[in-house]
Amino acid sequence: MRIVIAGGHGQIALRLERLLSARGDEVAGIIRKAEQGDDLRRAGAEPVLLDLESASVEEVAAHLRGADAAVFAAGAGPGSGTERKITVDKGAAVLFADAAVRAGVRRFVIVSSMGADPAHEGDEVFDVYLRAKGEADAYVARQDALDWTILRPGTLTNDAGTGLVRLAARTGRGQVPRDDVAAVLAELVDTSATAGLTLELISGSTPVPVAVKSVAGN
Repeated sequence: MRIVIAGGHGQIALRLERLLSARGDEVAGIIRKAEQGDDLRRAGAEPVLLDLESASVEEVAAHLRGADAAVFAAGAGPGSGTERKITVDKGAAVLFADAAVRAGVRRFVIVSSMGADPAHEGDEVFDVYLRAKGEADAYVARQDALDWTILRPGTLTNDAGTGLVRLAARTGRGQVPRDDVAAVLAELVDTSATAGLTLELISGSTPVPVAVKSVAGN
């Protein structure tokens, strides 16, 4: 498979790139800074220099054509203000979805956040973030031309992955290592039977491949 990842230098994305390239997939990661390219190459991915806050739909679509799947794993990141939550967490996700439709890439996986909700109230930065993620999710879910899956992890940690998770429409609050989020994403891009599902993810007791298969088609 050829898989294009938005936010290619993110912590989850780099882990995902390593997993996908190790299993023989062709991976490209979209990055904003040229100096990030070596990290992607070490992960086995082809760096694509493109700013999703200023690029056009056609510019992004040009890099998506011929791909089997697209993964949106970009984020404004901690320390960013409300404006970038809107331009990245919502705006870039909408752009990437539009570009996937334009390029004819059906399989689309978006990394969201537990608690994401377009109706979330409040004016603090995290409130804006949850609202932006919720609005992005809602937009993606309206795209009939996409076989989309929305993944909403719990609180992310840098603990070593266990390969054991709980994956369901509702899991309740909890933590999950970024390693295990990447492992779930690697399974999801390859499992189109999860299309149309919004899934929450926390650590649990079920091996990742079994967890993904158990929700597929539900």
